[in-house]
Amino acid sequence: MVKDAGVFDYIDRTPPDDEFRALLKASEACDLPVRAGGWFYVCGRDEALFEQNIVKARLLGSLVHNVQLLTCHADGHVLGDGEVADFYLWAHDFAMRHGVVPCFEVHVNMWSEHFGRVARVASLVEARGVPFRMTLDHSHVVFKIDNPAEQDVQNMRADVERGALVLEPDREGNVSMRWIASNWVHHAHARAAVPANPKNIRARHPDGSFGRGIQYPFARPAPGAYHADWHEEKLEPWKRTMRDLLRHRARDLNGTLGQISCEHIPNIDYGAGQGYSIFDDNVACARWLRAEWQTARAEAVGHETTGEKNT
Repeated sequence: MVKDAGVFDYIDRTPPDDEFRALLKASEACDLPVRAGGWFYVCGRDEALFEQNIVKARLLGSLVHNVQLLTCHADGHVLGDGEVADFYLWAHDFAMRHGVVPCFEVHVNMWSEHFGRVARVASLVEARGVPFRMTLDHSHVVFKIDNPAEQDVQNMRADVERGALVLEPDREGNVSMRWIASNWVHHAHARAAVPANPKNIRARHPDGSFGRGIQYPFARPAPGAYHADWHEEKLEPWKRTMRDLLRHRARDLNGTLGQISCEHIPNIDYGAGQGYSIFDDNVACARWLRAEWQTARAEAVGHETTGEKNT
């Protein structure tokens, strides 16, 4: 299906052991590389799992591994910035010996859900002479805009209200653009979301709570296929950040961004229980990304031609 869609260059997946050979065989048969993968990890528990997944990535020919590091250590305490940086340095050392770049993701339920921590950890890593590489999934930023309850997670709301953290992509100094301009974004996930994204009331977690709502249909859904009203203009903040990312990469020949994975998914906090086609949304998103990339490249050539600085 992915190959026949004609808009994807690769698969993004880290397979469980019982799927590994089948995925490798399918990748070869369809001439579709498994360029990227990823997993979630608990510090103090999952170091061996990380090593196993990096070996899988190497065998699959993957170039990057997306790392979701949960907020708490295996013993229950909240990881400090220094502990996250130490885990990053360890992961970087191991993965790079296998030719795989580990990219730490901005993501809910992870250390990075307080977005202010990203720059602090990056500074600690770079102070050790190691480049900081991250996965930008700005749906996690966008859905917290105008969403006080979600901003309260990890006590981020106070920093937002006093202006220390800017979420809106049309405002100067916003966190996503700071990460992009710092050349930390090596990998990206494209999953549409809107400010104060509606909770996913068609799916519940085991504790009975509704999905947090970090996915919005990219294309207009059929009547009744989505539980809330759909308005295309609400996608503009999400699209704005993606355009910023593409423009930055197009104008910087030394930029670190290597690929973007379309990641509309059927998990509880995302699209579980909905009636629209998640696969079709990924195809539509990929087509949009390709068009925006061509626009960004044309704009970059225009800047070069007029003698503007290539940054």
